Amino acid sequence: MSEDIITDIELEMTISIEHLIEEFGKIRTGRANPNLVTSIQVDYYGTKTPLQQLASVSVPDPRLLVIQPFDKSSFEEIEKAIQNADIGLNPATDGEIIRIPIPPLSEERRKELSKVASKASEDTKVSIRSHRRSGIDKINELKDDLPADEIKRYESKIQELTDKFVSKIDELYKIKENELLEV
Repeated sequence: MSEDIITDIELEMTISIEHLIEEFGKIRTGRANPNLVTSIQVDYYGTKTPLQQLASVSVPDPRLLVIQPFDKSSFEEIEKAIQNADIGLNPATDGEIIRIPIPPLSEERRKELSKVASKASEDTKVSIRSHRRSGIDKINELKDDLPADEIKRYESKIQELTDKFVSKIDELYKIKENELLEV
């Protein structure tokens, strides 16, 4: 029972880290990255559909994204969705494919994006600590069934997991910050 609690907490913390990685992928670094556009929703025959289900996204050059729709009839809707997504990118089309040049970031914009990345990492740390708290609460509910030294051991296991995941967040943030501040 208590080992299941530890396993569940670790899984929840892992999911929080994966979410942070997704969020970091959406932050533009001045380099082309398919994650910038894959979450865009396109109005496809009256249904909101993720772009990645309607087209292939490739990166032929560090400063260029190329989107090739599977269905040519969705071409205009994809172009409209990219323009309306408010991600600061302007698509250029030739009727066959959509090219999105990635402009270099200004120093001011780099610092703004670094703050966004910092906030995302802090939010994830809050989430990790929340998982820790709920795990400790669940362990403490077992006071009648477990000896005090067992409870302390499980609490320290949860704290070790927390420390491990918080240091992983710091590591991911440092990598993202270096990407953002690199000219």
